[in-house]
Amino acid sequence: MISKQLIDPKSIVVVGGSDDIHKPGGTVLRNLQDGNFKGSLYVVNPKMDEVQGIKAYRDVKDLPEVDCAILAIAAKFCPSTVEVLAKQKNTKAFIILSAGFHEENEEGAKLERQIVETINSVGGSLIGPNCIGVLTNHYSGVFTSPIPELNPQGVDLISGSGATALFIMDSGMQKGIKFNSMYSVGNSAQLGVEEILEYMDESFDPKTSSRVKLLYVESIEKPEKLLKHASSLIRKGCRIAAVKSGGSAAGSRAASSHTGALASSDVAVEALFRKAGIVRCNGRDELMTVAGIFMHPEMKGRNMAVVTHAGGPAVMLTDALSNGGMDVPHIEGEKAQELLGKLFAGSSVGNPIDFLATGTAEQLGYILDACDRDFDNIDGMAVIFGSPGLFPVFDVYNVLDEKMKTSKKPIFPIFPSSKIVKDEIAEFVSKGRVYFPDEVLFGNALCKIYKTPAPQPEHFEMPDMDVKKIREVVDNAQNGYLSPDEIHALLDTAGVARAKEGVSDNEEEIVKMAKEIGFPLVMKVVGPIHKSDVGGVVLNVSDEETVRREFKRMMQIKDTYAIMLAQQLSGTQVFIGAKRDDKFGHMVLCGLGGIFIEVLKDVKAGLAPMSKDEAHGMIKELKSYKIIQGVRGQEPVNEDKFAEAVMRISALVKVAPEIFEMDLNPLLGNKDNVVAVDARIRIEK
Repeated sequence: MISKQLIDPKSIVVVGGSDDIHKPGGTVLRNLQDGNFKGSLYVVNPKMDEVQGIKAYRDVKDLPEVDCAILAIAAKFCPSTVEVLAKQKNTKAFIILSAGFHEENEEGAKLERQIVETINSVGGSLIGPNCIGVLTNHYSGVFTSPIPELNPQGVDLISGSGATALFIMDSGMQKGIKFNSMYSVGNSAQLGVEEILEYMDESFDPKTSSRVKLLYVESIEKPEKLLKHASSLIRKGCRIAAVKSGGSAAGSRAASSHTGALASSDVAVEALFRKAGIVRCNGRDELMTVAGIFMHPEMKGRNMAVVTHAGGPAVMLTDALSNGGMDVPHIEGEKAQELLGKLFAGSSVGNPIDFLATGTAEQLGYILDACDRDFDNIDGMAVIFGSPGLFPVFDVYNVLDEKMKTSKKPIFPIFPSSKIVKDEIAEFVSKGRVYFPDEVLFGNALCKIYKTPAPQPEHFEMPDMDVKKIREVVDNAQNGYLSPDEIHALLDTAGVARAKEGVSDNEEEIVKMAKEIGFPLVMKVVGPIHKSDVGGVVLNVSDEETVRREFKRMMQIKDTYAIMLAQQLSGTQVFIGAKRDDKFGHMVLCGLGGIFIEVLKDVKAGLAPMSKDEAHGMIKELKSYKIIQGVRGQEPVNEDKFAEAVMRISALVKVAPEIFEMDLNPLLGNKDNVVAVDARIRIEK
């Protein structure tokens, strides 16, 4: 839990405070004083009577009661110090800057567990250990510098890495971004990113709380909590962006199915962020660019006017926007010609709107007014303005500032020449403005925001299915891959369409099945994992003689113990898979099927359960979506049936969490239906 004493303490003690401001204990004490902490400030230093002008106590036992303790002492002394403060001094908030805990060795982990146990026993809060501290509007409890300007309308930053938090703030400050709070959770021994976000959600006040949250996450330990509170905050009007590091393919393990190979922990993170509505960023620069966009009014469409006095950056921004799914629409007509008449000869207004290197502040004002009032096919304006440094351009930045106050459409300032006109930009930022130094970073970030879906509904209707029958099949099954009959029972009960088929190791039974199912048929071996690789798949079987001949041949293939017959269907091969993750629960994946899944690896994943709308969103995000829609005369896949099958599989794995991996590959989709042709389901209880 997060105590009031952590957020707004009336008294703080720095244990290990010193006069040396090059050490954490000295710097954090200086920052508390420079930050004008309004409460009582104490210091514990066993060798001094006064530190930085503040009375020092030789021992924590000599302190009066104190709300919050910031520890900058060796790890081995922390447990006993916390014990005294928590049990004798009524301290309910602890920030431990010190390292040397579970990140170092088992001995450190024992110290950490002891500290958490003590703090939990009094209902206290712990940030750290191994962190840079906490910044709120009430106090600057960090040992780093510089400290950003704190503002209730600034961003809230929660970081699993202290150094990264510092670098993020530094990057943001350069662009004019202000901060409301910063929590460096370090080892997250008690409170991690998820708990801080939970507090921000439960204490959210639409009148006073910041509406922008930034996360740097190295490990997601409680995905359900993160999903719940991130999506809740976004539904309340907040916007959240996050970096999740440590997601490379090097972390993936070998798997026995397509789904297992594709469904890495990073895919689960992607699915979680998508479900919550979090904009996922790949690094600090992108995170702060997204944050800068969040600090501007929200763009209501995808049509951007690119306003510039430099051709190259405008072309690069136009490319970034167009390639990312946004539009830079052509501007024409009477109003466009009227605007052109106000600009110097050689200017263009077709979009990009180029008013030349000699363009004036007044002309920029005409352009922004026209985009705001006259051009209905424009939703926002990106203004690229640099300078050759020949003369001051304060008037241009003043016009931008004034137009940003009155425009109904958002205006995004992009300043490539930040050093040449540093004084003008500094004045612009001093007015509370945020700018972007790179047009391509801005364009890519804006597209990423545009493509991030809204949070999925917290509650939605699940498909009807016979839960009792599903449980009966799973409860009676052994660990490992299910038999075809068990797979058929699960798919039928879940309402997933499948091809007519049968399995036997007896030639006469196979012939009888073939006549009942009807020709043409597909014959497949049962046993080998990759059937086609061993000659275990035969298509277009059209008579009894071929059935008998192929049965005899295929039963000789290594690891084969039976033969499957199935009606041969036509359509585009698609794929649905599911994989259980220890932390995230079940991921459900979809994409093109057959061999394409191995070659293209074009899949999208979601966390179960999923609504039909979420399944539709995943399908539309596939790079191969145009194939599913039908291209060059090819019959389309029934997208609604595909989405329904994805949704039903997501419901099935919630009813049967013992399903460890599932491959429906391929399903054959045409304009009428999507039917499972081959399926593998692995149970791990």
